Amino acid sequence: MSGPLLTKGFEVEMFTGRRDGTVEGCAAEAACALEGFVTEPDNRNLEYTTPPDADYHRQLGYLLAPRQQLRSWLAPRDLTLLPGSTLSLGDSSRFVRSDPDNPYHSSIEQLYGTRVVTASVHINLGMEAMDPLFAGLRLLRCEGALLLALSASSPFLDGQATGAQSQRWLQFPLTPPQVPLFLDHSHYVIWMREQLAKGSMLNVRHLWTSVRPNGDRRPESLNRLEIRICDLISDPRLLLAVTAWAELRLLQLMGAPQSHDPLMASTLSPTELASLADQNDRAAAQSGLDATLCHWRTGEPIKAREWLQQELTAMAPIAQTLALRATLEPLNAVLNMGSESIRWLERYRAGEPIDRILATEAMAMEARDASLWAQFATDHAHSLG
Repeated sequence: MSGPLLTKGFEVEMFTGRRDGTVEGCAAEAACALEGFVTEPDNRNLEYTTPPDADYHRQLGYLLAPRQQLRSWLAPRDLTLLPGSTLSLGDSSRFVRSDPDNPYHSSIEQLYGTRVVTASVHINLGMEAMDPLFAGLRLLRCEGALLLALSASSPFLDGQATGAQSQRWLQFPLTPPQVPLFLDHSHYVIWMREQLAKGSMLNVRHLWTSVRPNGDRRPESLNRLEIRICDLISDPRLLLAVTAWAELRLLQLMGAPQSHDPLMASTLSPTELASLADQNDRAAAQSGLDATLCHWRTGEPIKAREWLQQELTAMAPIAQTLALRATLEPLNAVLNMGSESIRWLERYRAGEPIDRILATEAMAMEARDASLWAQFATDHAHSLG
């Protein structure tokens, strides 16, 4: 599956804690002990990344291997990995620094407090030609709400149901608060320099938006799109399905930009599109798959679930050609049974305590990771044989 597929890689942020669902931080210690893990400003979550690779099966291995290494390190400490993207059982009243001497971490704590103490997954898709990259940025900015609806996994905070499906996205400080729909690379470079000059961003990394360009020397040198809107997707197979959906949308765009680039295919202005995208993101954070969104083509209302189903149907031929039908399959389960937030809230409304939900989900996640890793190892051994 190399051929026309894009390279892809992931940045995975996760909470550590006890098997009863209580968050307990050990990021600084884990990052020192284990290669490939890095800290976040708060010690209760940590991050690992996967190398860029176009092949979905290899990416499954890249996602699973660090988790198994981390779980082996956590087990003697009676700790595990927790699902969800917020401090579901608390305590969001205090910041627990992973590196008290880091000045950037100090700035983040002072500016935002625990609003930034979340877990998520960032999906990077390799694109080196600037025109397709910025067309892809526009498309995924306008459809990011759909990815949030699929991935929503943060309905709880401090032991309470918040009323939202992605509390993470509602609390996370988008920076700067208004980001335009970039018309091209030059527009992005000029805008970025303006933000840095007036101090609305601390550095080039401080563009915290749903989807952004990325590269080793921003803003001038770019080589990928980074989708930042997704909550933590605890099931690697679903993460790969969401990634395949986004990649197929980009491939459709590159094949027919006049039909899929919002700059050319929408009746709305770039300013209106940026506002619509942000409104859709908030609606999806609140109501998930049941959110009423506004389609970027016309501004007409449409349910998130219906929009996703329409796009899945439209991309079926290219998915078949690229042998991605099976990779996309987990999306059908989400559309039929709901996101993690939907399923957790159903249990909560039926009377199950939040701590019980988190504990059983953490155990299920641990068992699933072990099963997937065992199957991956078996498949890999057979391929070598």
